Amino acid sequence: MANPYRGEVSLTVDGVKRVMRLSLGALAGLEARLGADGLLPLIERFERGAFKTDDLIALLRAGLSGGGWECSEAELRRAEIEGGAMEAARAAGMLLRLTFTLPESADD
Repeated sequence: MANPYRGEVSLTVDGVKRVMRLSLGALAGLEARLGADGLLPLIERFERGAFKTDDLIALLRAGLSGGGWECSEAELRRAEIEGGAMEAARAAGMLLRLTFTLPESADD
C-alpha cells in the first residue's frame, strides 16, 4: 500500500497494483533522461502541461523504479494502466506533488 508520507503513489499496471516513489536516484535518472536542467525546470514542465507522452512514460518509469519495480520504457508503453492515460497523468502529477510537498498540502 502506498504511503503518502514517503511520497508514494499507487498505479495499477497490467492488473498489479504497484507503488511509485521518486527516490534521489530515480530523480537523477529522470533529469538525465528528459534532458532537464535541474529539478525546478522539470517540475515546471509538468505543472505547465508542457510535457509529452514520452515525458509521462519516463516519469512513471522513474517512479516505479524508485518504488522497487524495474521495467523498460518499452515494457511500460505496452502495459495496460488501469484508468488509462488520464489515470497515468493524475498519478504522475500526484507523485511530483508528494515528492516535493507534505501530504497535507497536496490536494488529492
